[in-house]
Amino acid sequence: MVDPITQFSHWLEEARRHNGIIEPTAACLATADLDGKPSARMVLVKSMGGDGFSFYTNLGSRKSRDLRQNPQASLCFYWMPLRKQVRIEGGIEPVSPAEADAYFATRPRDSRIGAWASRQSEPLSSPAALQQAVAARLAEFDGEDVPRPEFWSGWRVVPEAIEFWQQGEFRLHERELYTRKGQGWEMVRLYP
Repeated sequence: MVDPITQFSHWLEEARRHNGIIEPTAACLATADLDGKPSARMVLVKSMGGDGFSFYTNLGSRKSRDLRQNPQASLCFYWMPLRKQVRIEGGIEPVSPAEADAYFATRPRDSRIGAWASRQSEPLSSPAALQQAVAARLAEFDGEDVPRPEFWSGWRVVPEAIEFWQQGEFRLHERELYTRKGQGWEMVRLYP
C-alpha cells in the first residue's frame, strides 16, 4: 500500500507540471465556529509532509478565530484538468514561530508590507484606507527588512483522513480513503 503522503506528493507534482493549473497548492479550507457554523475559503498550502499541511494568515482573521474555537479543519485540493481531488481532514495546530519567520522571509517585500497593513476580515472603510496603511508601512520600513508581525503566523492541518478521488467514465469515479491508525494508515476503497 502506498503511503497517502507519498501519493499526495505524486499528485501535487503532476499538478505543478500541468500548464493548465496556475496555483497547484490552492485548496479550499473549511472551518466551523463553536456553534458549528461553517465557513470555507481558498488558501495556498505552503508546506506539506508527514507532519501535516501548513498555510499562513493573519491571526485575527475569521479562519484563525474559527480554528482557535474549534481546532478541526478540512482541506480540498481540486485539479480540474487532471480530474483529481484530494480531501484532507484533521486537527489543527499552530506552526512554530521559527517556521512562520522562515516562510515570511521568503515572501516578496510588498506581500510582507501587505501583511502589516491589512487587518484581515475587519471592516474596511474604503480602498483608500488600505492604500494609506500600505503607504504608512512602506515609510516605516523604508530601507529596512520587514519582520513578521506578531499577529501573522501559520496553521497546520494534521491529517486524520485523506481521500483521493479520480474522475471515471460514466461517474464511476475511483475513491480511496486513508484513515490514520496508530503510526500508520488504513485504506479502503469507496463507492463513487
